[in-house]
Amino acid sequence: MAAQTRAGVRLEANRIRPMIGRALPLGASDFLARQRMLIIGGSDQSGRVWASALYGEPGFIRVRDPYTLEIAAVPVDVDPLAEALRTGTRLGTLSIDFARRRRLRVNGRVTPLPDGLLLSVDQAYGNCPQYIQSRTAESAPRAGDRLASRSTALGGPQQNMIATADTFFVASLSTDGDADVSHRGGNPGFVRVVTSNQLIWPDYHGNNMLMTLGNIVENPAAGLLFVDWQSATSLQLTGAARINWDPQDDEAFPEANRVVEFESNQVVQIEHHYDGLTWSAPGFSRFNPPV
Repeated sequence: MAAQTRAGVRLEANRIRPMIGRALPLGASDFLARQRMLIIGGSDQSGRVWASALYGEPGFIRVRDPYTLEIAAVPVDVDPLAEALRTGTRLGTLSIDFARRRRLRVNGRVTPLPDGLLLSVDQAYGNCPQYIQSRTAESAPRAGDRLASRSTALGGPQQNMIATADTFFVASLSTDGDADVSHRGGNPGFVRVVTSNQLIWPDYHGNNMLMTLGNIVENPAAGLLFVDWQSATSLQLTGAARINWDPQDDEAFPEANRVVEFESNQVVQIEHHYDGLTWSAPGFSRFNPPV
């Protein structure tokens, strides 16, 4: 609520708040059953916040009942969230139908299953289609080896991957430890690499709930996920975020309501050539501001 008040959108947010339910909405079962990718966000056993992705064939996300999801996938062993999910934790999830520009966020607590995860729903709600680039999956996930590299700073190719991205994902935690993960999209170049540890990006007009920004105001720990849609390579960053509430001072983003500044302290790159998906070229959203 502090972020909504600071942004002057408290009344608009209160009107939308009933959309957030403690049970899955009608139609969620069919929507989730079609998905082949699930974005997740949470914290590792050291308290660092990460965003990641799970992959599977259609049907790998199954609605058991309005309050429970079964996910027939777990992070690869080298993923920063793998260990925490073996014992259970709070998790934010985001399902996106890129082709139809629809998305559903479901947050709650997960417990491990023999071949996946069981998510008990605390929050479930849809989001607007703005800034989603349309794309379709063109390959199926396959079991295989994964290669991972870890560093404390972004290398040149990693910086280029970020600077040309049209989509990424942000994981955050409330002060109570509730996890959330959200989508950010724009034309290539909307994320700026300032240094090997610093990024900035605009916060465009959305539904005024400001869930991610609200968490950042309370708890700056955050995690980012960038995906190479052609090779299925993932780039995960963890660190701290802060909000610049006066973006008119920054000529780089003339149409931004706010600007988010992020400083990373650890970078993980995973080659998902086998278990990930490759995707078609994007169809850019008509809502994307110019960069």
